[in-house]
Amino acid sequence: MTVRRVMGIETEYGISAPGDPSANPMFLSGHVVSAYARAHGLIPGQGGWDYSTEAPLRDARGWEIGRWAADPSQLTDIDDPTLANVVLTNGARFYVDHAHPEYSGPEVTSPLDAVIWDRAGDEVMRRAALLLNPDPARPTVALYKNNTDGKGSSYGTHENYLMRRATSFGDIVRYLTPFFVARQVICGAGRVGIGQDSRSSGFQISQRADFFEAEVGLETTVKRPIINTRDEPHATPDRYRRLHVIIGDANQCDVATYLKLGTTSLVLGLIEAGAAPRGLDLADPVGALKVIARDPTLQATVPLRDGRHLRALDLLWAYHDAADAWLDSLGERDPETDAVMSRWASVLTRLAADPMGLAGEIDWVAKLRVLQAYRQRDGLAWTEPRLAAMDIQWTDLRPEKSIFATLRAKGRIEELVSAEQVLAAVTTPPEDTRAWFRGECLRRFAGSVVSASWDSIVFDVPGQQALQRIPLNEPLKGTKAQLGDVVARSRDVGELLRDLVRVSD
Repeated sequence: MTVRRVMGIETEYGISAPGDPSANPMFLSGHVVSAYARAHGLIPGQGGWDYSTEAPLRDARGWEIGRWAADPSQLTDIDDPTLANVVLTNGARFYVDHAHPEYSGPEVTSPLDAVIWDRAGDEVMRRAALLLNPDPARPTVALYKNNTDGKGSSYGTHENYLMRRATSFGDIVRYLTPFFVARQVICGAGRVGIGQDSRSSGFQISQRADFFEAEVGLETTVKRPIINTRDEPHATPDRYRRLHVIIGDANQCDVATYLKLGTTSLVLGLIEAGAAPRGLDLADPVGALKVIARDPTLQATVPLRDGRHLRALDLLWAYHDAADAWLDSLGERDPETDAVMSRWASVLTRLAADPMGLAGEIDWVAKLRVLQAYRQRDGLAWTEPRLAAMDIQWTDLRPEKSIFATLRAKGRIEELVSAEQVLAAVTTPPEDTRAWFRGECLRRFAGSVVSASWDSIVFDVPGQQALQRIPLNEPLKGTKAQLGDVVARSRDVGELLRDLVRVSD
């Protein structure tokens, strides 16, 4: 078992027009994507997204919802020519999702790479906003890496993990649910306000907890479930499933993102191996999610079906210890897995001793520490509007406005990756997944790319009447090591396709 697997993060960013509360967010989001695309030689509508292999209504429990019965927000396989939608040279998708600009990062194989290309998405958004804000004193648009506007709306930060199709989905639900309910104490982003519309005062660990209403389901914007059942693998369907995780928060701390992806990958490994910890079934998972979110002291307990009451930290230690025992039984560990296990144990130990000691590593702790300092200095109650405003300002992507960016610049946030790595990832794809081939094709042959998706690229080849689709069903094929020489020596897309045929033969 290893922490390595194909994984990725996709984030919808909050958006507003300063000084114009009536501005249409979908219209604004389109401007954000289009401005960035045109500035980088990418034309919305050309080299856009290929929807032909998507199946958003297929349920992992063995059925498919009829389109007539689906919520309109679930029909993500319909091309809307009025919305901007492009594939970037780093292998990511950049588009308008409902009323938000979304950056769907490329496939990576390690939690540390997930950090790099997730932060690259923040940089893409910053650059896009700058194109629309030539005068900082009169900004056209503001973008936020958060998950709620504090007034009742929520938007997602989703994770994706490739798993073996043979793994029982029932086991995934049973053994992953307690982990998802508890892991927010590590990767929650923190929020001022209780309830979907923040009608009650206070601070909570998670931005998203109040918006979940079901244990299992296919929806992502209504009746949100802890375990999402979308069965859309974007890979060879009889070999793989893509676990689509909608319960995470948008993190800015490297350590939180790293552990969110790393620990989840390890727990999935336990489930695949049949070694997940038993006896952790929660009596009320949705209720437990909210109880844990609303207790920054981390002392609240939640009931299990067997009558016991455990804290979130107790649940997470059970998963950690199960992973540790299973890795010991295998007799070998790779350095990346060891690093995640070590950090996981360190964070759990220090959260138990003094959560505030993790202000440089965990988003909700960093935010709470700053807010508490203001409360103590000025005698502010949680009902004070300034605190809610600071919550939003915390995630502002404009460096001169962002509280988080100020802390990072002062060295008060631990960074696991360098600024140089992040800047490089804005334009270059990961080298060890099919994202490399996708990104390189957009960089070298953009004029011949009709459309692309996670598992295919469609080319318009000069001299050929029919469009040519190149399938990319295996996420670990199409890497730089496999195709770097072929792509480098191809002078045009026709030559590329001929060489690819020879390589496959």
